[in-house]
Amino acid sequence: MPLPAPDLRPYLEELERFADGQLSAAEQEAFEARLETDPALYQAYQQYEQLTADLRWVAGHETLYQRLLALDQRLDQRQLALSRVRRRQREQQRRWGVLAGGLLLMLLGLWLLWRPVTPSAANSWNRYYQPETALSDSVVQEAQRPLLAEAMRLFREEQYQPALQVLQRIPTNAIGQDTLTYYNGIFLLSQNDPEQIQAAQPFLRRVATQASSPLAGRARYHLGMAYWRNQQTTAARNTLRAVSNDPRNPYQAAARRVLRSDVLKEQE
Repeated sequence: MPLPAPDLRPYLEELERFADGQLSAAEQEAFEARLETDPALYQAYQQYEQLTADLRWVAGHETLYQRLLALDQRLDQRQLALSRVRRRQREQQRRWGVLAGGLLLMLLGLWLLWRPVTPSAANSWNRYYQPETALSDSVVQEAQRPLLAEAMRLFREEQYQPALQVLQRIPTNAIGQDTLTYYNGIFLLSQNDPEQIQAAQPFLRRVATQASSPLAGRARYHLGMAYWRNQQTTAARNTLRAVSNDPRNPYQAAARRVLRSDVLKEQE
């Protein structure tokens, strides 16, 4: 069973004087002799030494803690200062951005105001292009050819892609192959998209080269306009010239109007 801790109070003043070196030489020698012969004093001395060591350890850690705390405060202050600098820089950049944006908008407005206005190729094409119409109800005969009737209805409603999908479901024996090929090209051309117009050309070319087809002349006109829309100027001029020289072609006047306007020369 461990011995109870000695009471330091009877020895405290003497221990403090000994530890602080305040004893005379004779008193110190007598005190050290007592440490060797007095167990209670020795235990009190040991406890006092441990206590002072603990106090020094605590004091050292407290000092370290205060130093770390001061360092944290300095880091926080530095971070706040950096944040203020960055905020001022962002505000300055934002102001310069607003000024630059305003200047750019002003210059753009002046350019739009004073630039020469020329019609775009797409606008010119839309002004001169004479679109195809859907097949009449008497030709379609809805009761016998419901898919063809549906395709033409969607075409009239300018739903060109759905119309094309329905048209491609129609069997070739329902109506002439040249008619199906022709309207495949017309539906693609009507979408007024460069890729779709490019895709329309083989269909229209196939019909235009079928001399026996009643749609050959019409296909030749739309093929020439497809060339023009895709900026194939030479092919467009040659094809439309052939249309303008054909008195039986229903688009003869439309082709001559394009050629007389010189809009094809403007794109060269």
